Amino acid sequence: MATPMTAQQWFGRLLAVFGVLVAAGVGAGWYVLARTDATTRILVDDVALGRAAAGEQRSALLDQETGIRGYLLSRDRTFLAPYEAGLARQDQAARNLRRHLGRHLSLEDELSAVERTSAAWRDSYAGPVHEGAPAPDAAAGRARFEDIRAAVAALDRELLAFRDAQRHTLDRQAYWRAVVFGAVAALVVGACAALAFGLHRGIVGPLRRLGADTRAVLDRDTFDHRVSAGGTAELRQLGADVDAMRQRIVAELTTARAARDELERSATELRRSNAELEQFAYVASHDLQEPLRKITSFCQLLQRRYDDLLDDRGRQYIAFAVDGASRLQVLINDLLRFSRVGRMYSGRAPVDLAAALAAAQRHVQAMYDESGAQTTVRVPLPTVTGDVTLLTMLFQNLVHNAIKFAEPGVPPRIEIDCVRHDDEYEIAVSDNGIGVAPEFAEKVFVIFQRLHTREAYPGTGIGLAICKKVVEYHSGRIWVDPAHTGGTCIRFTLPAPGEDTSAGESAAGASLGAPATPTRIE
Repeated sequence: MATPMTAQQWFGRLLAVFGVLVAAGVGAGWYVLARTDATTRILVDDVALGRAAAGEQRSALLDQETGIRGYLLSRDRTFLAPYEAGLARQDQAARNLRRHLGRHLSLEDELSAVERTSAAWRDSYAGPVHEGAPAPDAAAGRARFEDIRAAVAALDRELLAFRDAQRHTLDRQAYWRAVVFGAVAALVVGACAALAFGLHRGIVGPLRRLGADTRAVLDRDTFDHRVSAGGTAELRQLGADVDAMRQRIVAELTTARAARDELERSATELRRSNAELEQFAYVASHDLQEPLRKITSFCQLLQRRYDDLLDDRGRQYIAFAVDGASRLQVLINDLLRFSRVGRMYSGRAPVDLAAALAAAQRHVQAMYDESGAQTTVRVPLPTVTGDVTLLTMLFQNLVHNAIKFAEPGVPPRIEIDCVRHDDEYEIAVSDNGIGVAPEFAEKVFVIFQRLHTREAYPGTGIGLAICKKVVEYHSGRIWVDPAHTGGTCIRFTLPAPGEDTSAGESAAGASLGAPATPTRIE
């Protein structure tokens, strides 16, 4: 099978053939135009000027004859002036005639006949009259001049014959010029038609077929339709590449469909697992807590009723049982709160962070009263889009930890700051407490991870894990600032809404980065 030509080769050959045809047409046209132009110049420059010279010669001879005749009638020598001028004009006309037509045809016989007969007329008749001799025989003079007329007529016939021959040549050349230009035009039209046909056959047609195959693939539910293209080598390669891409898409689509089916199965399993988790949460919040409450109640009842029968070790055992049941109940409640983040609370609305902070402080007001803690808000907090319950829970856990992990004997001091970075707010909650060692900066956000014993600082170790989950639910980040000294600084980001979210947000954003009168909350 012959290797298909590339588009460059195809166009190169076509242009070469077209160039040869055009060059041949231009050469033929130039040749016929040159021949026509040469014949036209002969007619315009040589024949026309030669006939004018012949007419001038005839006029000069007539002037000579008229001058002699006038002198014979009047015997006034002034009438000889035309004769004398005619002699000079006759010689000049003969020279002009030889110059214009001498290279095209032989006129020596006709010119010699004119000169010979005119010389005979002058010698036998006009010359003696001009010299003042008695008048010769007038009849003989007229006969001699008739010979001159005959010679001049013969010269005119020769000139007319040459002119007619040149006109005939010009007509034939004009005919062939029309034929040549018609052939050139036909060649150009044929070459353009061949170019159009070649373009359609080699490029346009294959492109249309390629487009039709591509649309057929798009219009069908499957990608089984094969894409092919003919024409030049580039188009054939393009068709092969498009078909290879179709096959790749088919393979990827098959894989994607399998992945989608697997994802649907996983989603179904996840929904079932979530349903079981919700069922577990219901059981944990009701069925598990009820026995714990009974254990705690009966242990306390046992302690009150039989306190006088128990020794110190018995009372200690009952206290251990009550404390374990209480801590297990707290742990269950914390786990329920952790599992509900992003699942039970999913409302999205503008949230005033200042109001969320105030609500969080009200929830831990007893800790404020007991510890004498103070909170300073360095700049007005903005309004963001999120869930008010979760954001309140976020501030509540951060403030709770700041008060809980205070330095012994030092009243807690909490500072809250906020700056805006492009499309997000960065909020910092810092305190003057015991701080977090750098090696534990990531560990504190892991659920159930504790840095201190339960006897030193009670709790389940789930508060910062809830904070991390709340921030990530709002597409933010949370971390411990390692540069902060003299306590702990927790920083987190929240996406900033558009400028038209609320007037409160615009006012808050405008105040960021500028000194403001601190707001003290005790």
